Amino acid sequence: MAHRQIVLDTETTGIDPKQGHRIIEIGCVELVNRRLTGNNFHVYIDPERDIEDEAIFVHGITRDFLAGKPKFRDVAAEFLDYIKGGELVIHNAAFDVGFMDHEFALLRQNYPKTHDVCQVLDTLAMARDLHPGQKNNLDALCRRYDIDNSKRTLHGALLDSEILADVYLGMTGGQVSLNLANKEGQSGDNSKGIRRLSPDRPRLNVVFADNEEQAAHLERLNLVNDKGGHCLWLTEDA
Repeated sequence: MAHRQIVLDTETTGIDPKQGHRIIEIGCVELVNRRLTGNNFHVYIDPERDIEDEAIFVHGITRDFLAGKPKFRDVAAEFLDYIKGGELVIHNAAFDVGFMDHEFALLRQNYPKTHDVCQVLDTLAMARDLHPGQKNNLDALCRRYDIDNSKRTLHGALLDSEILADVYLGMTGGQVSLNLANKEGQSGDNSKGIRRLSPDRPRLNVVFADNEEQAAHLERLNLVNDKGGHCLWLTEDA
């Protein structure tokens, strides 16, 4: 059975939905059986309120930029349909899920809570278990798992989701997606892919066994036969 995961990130007007702060960007990257599919979800949202200066410093998204963008109520049904039944992979999941549940609750249309329709995996909690006492923010994990985050000058929901997908694959056994299921058939900038050796690399120095070493090796193989074993390396087909 296919295992569908959605690596998700949001950007917001501030840090606390209880103070009326809202989501302004959602970015999702889909993984199916640990392969990137290219079936991503990305939207900017008009929050219908001002954005705190501290938040703009982090993500660079202004109220002017969001003018004319859809409201959350305009994208809620499509977004819920996209994530429903999947496993959300989120760094510091309580933050994003708290904002998502707040947005759904504001609609007053019997929208479910996130945990009612999705499983949620928190990569921050996972990283803290794997690397106790160390920094486990996304930049630190990129350094630890050799993930290229050079384009991350500001936070952005879709870019951070793409980076987190690579980090998550590294944390759970290595990058195995190779973007084989990418709809465009091309590897993204942060795909590990197949790493090929440089044609300018120094030639390897091949050292062959000398006559004395070959004689010692043959003596050891004969010893196997003398003890009643069957040494494959002494057969004609070996």
